[in-house]
Amino acid sequence: MMPWKRPRKKSRKLRGSRTHGYGIQGQHRGSGARGGFGKAGLKKHKWTWIVKHAPDYFGAGRRGFKPPTKKTEVEKPILNVDQLEELAKKARPSERDEKGLPVVNLIELGYGKLLGRGSISTPLHVIAAAASKSAIEKVKEAGGIIEVVSTPHAIS
Repeated sequence: MMPWKRPRKKSRKLRGSRTHGYGIQGQHRGSGARGGFGKAGLKKHKWTWIVKHAPDYFGAGRRGFKPPTKKTEVEKPILNVDQLEELAKKARPSERDEKGLPVVNLIELGYGKLLGRGSISTPLHVIAAAASKSAIEKVKEAGGIIEVVSTPHAIS
């Protein structure tokens, strides 16, 4: 057998008190008793509640760093003239141009710019994304050819 459902017990508290502890008539009406409707006063008289219960409600100051949308160029390593001969031997010694000069393609090897430190004795055919004036002069003095091919974002 199922037990009988007991009827809800009648409350005995505050019977005959008229305002149930809210003072004179009207003090429990409207929104004055709770400090305004809804989110009113969150930055004023309800601020301590926000600090305790919802500290992230208004955000904690400026958040993070947003870099400008400008595309940053990837820096590629540089190479000096004195390193060209070693690179020509290691890279592709069999590759030569129409004049029989060994070809060194710095763009394919991942270099950005050819600089003019040091000297070169063997004539080479150099293909680079960028080169300094002194590097161009030194390659030509050795009897070589230098091609400066402009590619986007190739210069370091």
